[in-house]
Amino acid sequence: MNWTTILTDEARENCILRTDDLARKRNLPVPIVRNALRRYELKGLVERVSTKIYVNHVNQQFSPRDLVNILRPESYISLESALVEKGVITQSPSALTCVTSGYPQTFRTKSVNIVYRKISPELFWGAELKATRFNKYRIAEPEKALLDWIYLSRQEGLPTPLDEFQLQLLHTAKLLEYAERFPRTVREIVKELVVIRSVSHSL
Repeated sequence: MNWTTILTDEARENCILRTDDLARKRNLPVPIVRNALRRYELKGLVERVSTKIYVNHVNQQFSPRDLVNILRPESYISLESALVEKGVITQSPSALTCVTSGYPQTFRTKSVNIVYRKISPELFWGAELKATRFNKYRIAEPEKALLDWIYLSRQEGLPTPLDEFQLQLLHTAKLLEYAERFPRTVREIVKELVVIRSVSHSL
């Protein structure tokens, strides 16, 4: 079989390869597919991300966002990555930061660095559906991304400095409404933040 042709054909449909899907589509045993992809990984044409998932670099439009809901269906981009997209913070994180109601994990390869942090299933909401050219992914609204960040920072005993955040880009009413669904410690931080903002605006 000409695997260069196969990878080129697959690249027209997606930038992500799944060994089981590819085996079924080409009527091949999974071990054959896996061994072929390993060979082509050495040539730099594909990149293994997890046991069954590869990036097809024949398709040059790959973005880590293509993988977010493939690696973790119950997840969405949040925290620093969602906040920087909306301009609430300016410094981009080194990883694509996500939250999941499932198992937390980091996926790091040459072209992928995705961090999934675990959040309570009760707090798994507040995300919008968006799309790359080939795949869909979810990303938190900025108010929810900030609340997720405060919540997880408090859970891990980390400080929550908010002085470098462009909080004027957030909707105060929505932030307060969403905060009501979080634990008391998060609500207190948000209410203090809103008071500080209102005072600064009145000066």
